[in-house]
Amino acid sequence: MNHLPDPLVQWHSTDDPTRPLVVLLHGRGSRETEIIGLADHLPAAASYAAVRAPIAEGRGFAWFANRGIGRPLPDSLAQNMAWFREWLEGVAPAGRPVILIGFSGGAAFAGGLILDDPERFAGAAILYGTLPFDAGVPTSPDRLQGVPMFVAQGDADTVIPAKLLDATWRYLGAESGAKTTAVRSTGGHSLDAGTAAALAEWVTGQLG
Repeated sequence: MNHLPDPLVQWHSTDDPTRPLVVLLHGRGSRETEIIGLADHLPAAASYAAVRAPIAEGRGFAWFANRGIGRPLPDSLAQNMAWFREWLEGVAPAGRPVILIGFSGGAAFAGGLILDDPERFAGAAILYGTLPFDAGVPTSPDRLQGVPMFVAQGDADTVIPAKLLDATWRYLGAESGAKTTAVRSTGGHSLDAGTAAALAEWVTGQLG
């Protein structure tokens, strides 16, 4: 097993352990400092942390080794989810609600975490990315029964394979049993103002 670095975490403001924790997971080749600004657009009733992925990737970092865009290698995904969970248990022990928000590669990682242990999380947002199908985590019918989920996709997204985007939309919208809020835009592989507002409304609902 490869040795992973200690997690590097960017907090939006000083953590308040009495509040729910929202963890922001950046895209492949990006880093925590580039996604933490999303917290500016989200409700102030939570603490926000952005974690740096553990694998160096170009000028940034990645959450898992893959066999193609949106297709994690199972062993890599499992190892790095365990690494993340170890950090998470230190800042959010049982009883503190945790919401995951992942963009692109971070969306696949967030999806892996909640599919692996649906009861651990208060919900997850899958932004412009795919769930990790065929990557060692269950994607069986009703796996996310009643779990609050948010999915956003852009009709002009050419980064994530269309087949994976379609499968994610279909699974979260029907097969998973999740309580899903789904948002489509005409744009590409980026978060627009309308989607950010819908995400903020969704997070507010989970915090309530």
